[in-house]
Amino acid sequence: MALGVGSVTDGGSASFYIQLGADFVVTPVFRKDIANVCNRRNIAYFPGCGSLSEIAGAEEYGYEIIKLFPGAIYGPEFIKLFRAPQPWTSIMPTGGVSPTLESLTSWFNAGSTCVGIESKLFVKNDKGKFDLLKIERTTKECLAIIKSLKNKF
Repeated sequence: MALGVGSVTDGGSASFYIQLGADFVVTPVFRKDIANVCNRRNIAYFPGCGSLSEIAGAEEYGYEIIKLFPGAIYGPEFIKLFRAPQPWTSIMPTGGVSPTLESLTSWFNAGSTCVGIESKLFVKNDKGKFDLLKIERTTKECLAIIKSLKNKF
């Protein structure tokens, strides 16, 4: 199992979390200072990109999987159309992916390499506490869906 950190917004924070043991770093935007820290420490970095130019820039830096954020704004069709002329681009949509058969099928069918589910997976109860039983159940269901889809794409 790999443990990473998300929503990192500057190189200093990335360095701090790497010191604490993060195996990878995910960001909402592509930041060169974070890229430099991750490159120096040989830590996987998944930069958030929201335009074709940002995706191309992150690929020029050598990143193999690009986080598409916010995925809900772009939708699966964006990935399908983007990958038509650039099939080598590996995209991970986040912010708009649900742990359901319908959602996961649409994203993977469009050509997503992987997905980020975040808050729709880590749900809270009415008291604002994480609902561990629901998280466990939803995670198991989500993994079963992904396993069933794995052979289709």
